[in-house]
Amino acid sequence: MKISPHLNLAEITRSDTAKRHGIDNTPTAEHLENFKLLADKVFEPIREHFGVPIFISSGYRSKALNAFIKGSASSQHCKGQAIDIDMDGGNGEVTNRMVFDFIKNKLDFDQLIWEFGTDFNPDWVHVSFVKSGNRKQKLKAVRSGGKTTYLPI
Repeated sequence: MKISPHLNLAEITRSDTAKRHGIDNTPTAEHLENFKLLADKVFEPIREHFGVPIFISSGYRSKALNAFIKGSASSQHCKGQAIDIDMDGGNGEVTNRMVFDFIKNKLDFDQLIWEFGTDFNPDWVHVSFVKSGNRKQKLKAVRSGGKTTYLPI
């Protein structure tokens, strides 16, 4: 099932953990609508700008899958409002930093997170979009004392 011209349902629901442990990771109709909006407002503009496939490392997470991986109870991944993009396995021409900067400078978003990595390139980019009231929140995830902390950028 196509979510947008360059994104399909299998890409946003893919989870090796869910497969290994028999966890249903099927989004609801409401969550699919949220993903279609995210694809239209964020994913497709990124794809069109860079002109290369955009790799999603994490998309939808059912509540059962999120609980199993000990994800945040308020994760926007569980609502179909967030994706994690990781270009490290791509063609090498587009970096995670380039994606982060493009989103930050050109697109509307709710949260944009520079996930770990270095000062030059994040390990991946988390981006979310909501139907109304996007906060344009920019954060950097860092590990401190075994916990993840989110610092404003």
